[in-house]
Amino acid sequence: MLEVDIEHRLADFTLDVHYRAGRGVTALFGRSGAGKTSVINAIAGLLHPRKGRIVMDGTVLLDTEHDVCVPSHRRRVGYVFQEGRLFPHLTVRQNLLFGRWFSPARERRAAILDDVVDLLDLSAVLDRRPGRLSGGEKQRVAIGRALLANPRLLLMDEPLASLDARRKDEILPYLERLRDEARIPIVYVSHSVSEVTRLATTIVLISAGRVHAVGPVQEIMGRAEHYPLTGRFEAGAVLAVRVAAHDLRWNLTQLTAQFGNLTVPRLDSPVGTALRVRIRARDVILAVAPPTGISALNVLAAKVEQLVPIEDTALEVQLRLGGGERLLARLTRRSAETLGLAAGREVFAVIKTIAIDRRNLSRRDEIADFDDEVETFDS
Repeated sequence: MLEVDIEHRLADFTLDVHYRAGRGVTALFGRSGAGKTSVINAIAGLLHPRKGRIVMDGTVLLDTEHDVCVPSHRRRVGYVFQEGRLFPHLTVRQNLLFGRWFSPARERRAAILDDVVDLLDLSAVLDRRPGRLSGGEKQRVAIGRALLANPRLLLMDEPLASLDARRKDEILPYLERLRDEARIPIVYVSHSVSEVTRLATTIVLISAGRVHAVGPVQEIMGRAEHYPLTGRFEAGAVLAVRVAAHDLRWNLTQLTAQFGNLTVPRLDSPVGTALRVRIRARDVILAVAPPTGISALNVLAAKVEQLVPIEDTALEVQLRLGGGERLLARLTRRSAETLGLAAGREVFAVIKTIAIDRRNLSRRDEIADFDDEVETFDS
């Protein structure tokens, strides 16, 4: 458990952040300039807040009221920056082993080089120097170096921000493995909806130096009132599903959950695999009667929970599906009025199969498995 309660002033910017988070990946999510990096710098001991308290697994790292401030080098916190910050004159192996010098001597054996190399698939580049690595490889080495310091907590400050889309797709599976296999709590800073919905166990939604909401990723992303903090174009709900079957003839995969079934382009995942799927609000069409004669393969029964005005011409419609999950749909106000939408109205959500591509599907973390370990908080 990580407890963060800090207040600080940076020039004309005020930071006032309070949250609790448990295991897995805690994403500090918000636009650039929201104060996310300042928060993890305070956790790392690189920023000394004017007032506050930070506790990690019962160990007090900061308590300004009692004049407690554990130095950075004693906090056992690993830090991965936007750029790898590797030593250019050292090989990958030497860069990795450098991290072990920051691990307590009695625990260095616990941080096994071979395990980290296997986890991050670095064996082929161990003898290279950073100048011969791709951007994704550099970040994997930086993550490995941080892990070999045997940290109790890993901080990641927009580690994919400097990578292009191809390199991001290359490294995201390794971050999923890190989340699921390393069992080290991670605080992950990002303003990318796709990264957060793929990796996060818990979301801390931050804007202008303050926390607006805290909770499981499925809960936070499924709330219409969080627009536009969750992203104007990419915002959408996150659903927990499992692979039910593969249709070899049409190259499709069927996903199943309590709310029903979804058909998506063929996946390589075995039947039974637990996944999370992000469905963007702009990819959902609503009907007030069972639709017929349409090309879309996904039609889900739902009930309108609330309508939230988001622009002069648009609404965000929050829906409740059969299994209790939430879905969002973005409509014009004219369409909502024509359909007679109101809280309690039963509708049908239509989702195009090709709208759910591989970038919107990812492994579901076993740590939280969408349970409610973290109590949801809205400011």
